[in-house]
Amino acid sequence: MRDATFFTRPVADWQRRYEALRSAFVERQPDRVVAERFGYSPGYVSLLKHKFRHGKIDLSEPVMEGRTKRHKIDTKARQLICDYRRKNLSAGEITELLSEDGYDLSVRTVERVLAEEGFPKLARRTRLKIGRTVKGAAVPERAKQISLAELEGKTMPSAGAGVFLFAPFLAQLGFDKIVAEAELPENKYLSALNYTLSILALKLLGEERYAHVTDHSFDSGLGLFAGLNLLPKCTALSTYSYSLDQEHILRLQEAFVKKALKLCFYEQSIVNLDFHTAPHFGDESVLEEHWAGARGKRMKGAFSLFAQDAGSKLILYTAADIKRSESDRQVLDFLEYWQRVSRKKDATFIFDSKFTSYANLKELDLQGVKFITLRRRGQKLVEEAAKLEPWQKIRIEHDKRKYPNPMVHDSFVELRGYDGTLRQVILSGNGREKPSFLISNDFESPVELLVGNYARRWRVENSIAEAVKFFHLNALSSPILIKIHFDLALTMIADTLYYRLAQHLRHFESCDAGKLFRHFVEGQGHVIVQDGRIIVNYPKRAHNPVLRAVKWDNLPTQIPWLENAPLEFQFR
Repeated sequence: MRDATFFTRPVADWQRRYEALRSAFVERQPDRVVAERFGYSPGYVSLLKHKFRHGKIDLSEPVMEGRTKRHKIDTKARQLICDYRRKNLSAGEITELLSEDGYDLSVRTVERVLAEEGFPKLARRTRLKIGRTVKGAAVPERAKQISLAELEGKTMPSAGAGVFLFAPFLAQLGFDKIVAEAELPENKYLSALNYTLSILALKLLGEERYAHVTDHSFDSGLGLFAGLNLLPKCTALSTYSYSLDQEHILRLQEAFVKKALKLCFYEQSIVNLDFHTAPHFGDESVLEEHWAGARGKRMKGAFSLFAQDAGSKLILYTAADIKRSESDRQVLDFLEYWQRVSRKKDATFIFDSKFTSYANLKELDLQGVKFITLRRRGQKLVEEAAKLEPWQKIRIEHDKRKYPNPMVHDSFVELRGYDGTLRQVILSGNGREKPSFLISNDFESPVELLVGNYARRWRVENSIAEAVKFFHLNALSSPILIKIHFDLALTMIADTLYYRLAQHLRHFESCDAGKLFRHFVEGQGHVIVQDGRIIVNYPKRAHNPVLRAVKWDNLPTQIPWLENAPLEFQFR
């Protein structure tokens, strides 16, 4: 039986709050007294008063247990809830749709009905999966392989339509067979060729960061170039590149160079070799410090090797992430590679003084390889050279050379660390303050040819500079990384493709990749799939007559990795 203690000593939380507030506002008792009376702290009493003044507290008596009033759901509403759930809509989404149909139900009520009807709870979904993006931003589809039948009759605007200009040259090289020969890894969704062509397309477009692939997330024309509906996202490209080991990349570039040799892309008589440091600015980088010539200082970076055919100026070989302890042996590693791929064994290797050791020079000599390099000079060597006689004036045949008539002294020397005799050519009057000391195991070539061949070694430095500038080899600080050796291998392929395009453009044969991109590759176009053909339509441009003059019929007109579909260009 209830008595006065029901009011003076309340048990239920709602009643305690009610009596506490009544004492505070009606009886005007201090917060400290109210707190002691009802078992609260003074701060909590103050909070209750604040909530009561602002209407933020509910003092109604709760419904007794077992007597909860539930909404009565008619058959029609129940049927609507079931239909909406079959469309994988959440309880919240169903509640919103029911309110539009005139049913004012809570989320809890909808969840109860769904449970009664036997529907399990939906798995948790992200906002991206639901489709609720910030400001309604469109979400690109997932990259997947696509057939031309799915695109029949479609016209796709594409900012990367220019990459199709390289498709005939890739078909000529049999690039799909090259990738297959390299045995690169792949997954059940995308093939190795899809991944390789996707990254190569970005390289051909001169993208500075692979993270910028998001700029092409809706470019279905560029995706078609790789045999996909769209290019994969940047994280997928990065992850794939790091699934490749050294053997995969070496097989890829070896298969590519072998095919290019069969097509006579290289002269093979002289090979220039040089190192390059791709800087990296990460604080936690585990890379060693190396000399970065472009920066004029030592810094952390990926130490890389380039080998270039001097005649065509094309890159033949790359190696990356070389340690200082491994740098001296790189010339022998390249020789082993060159002997596997080349039919011509009498090429001359040209490199600078710090490229390798004198002991490795002897190894080259024993294997019958001619080399030209610089001798490491000191002050004593320079002073002794000033006393030598006789000197002769020679002429270096090069149109743009500022000092074509240097003075030379030709002799033979023995060096510590090299078991044997070397030919030494001291070069003076070549625009430098101190003389240069060339050493070689070539005792037969005229001194003019020897000096001229080394003087043209700047070509490899120019090629590296172009790769750094247009192909962005110094972009290791990108938040989305591509394995550096894979990046170098694709740079070699992209450089060759630009060279092949240049050879077919009248008066543009000697242009670099950056200029070719600005005049011919860059710009919006339309990719049309019609009657099983791929038609690439280019807008009006000043250089379109040069492209029209190319004899495209003499190149492969079918794309092997796109169901051998015929490719047709239209230049307005």
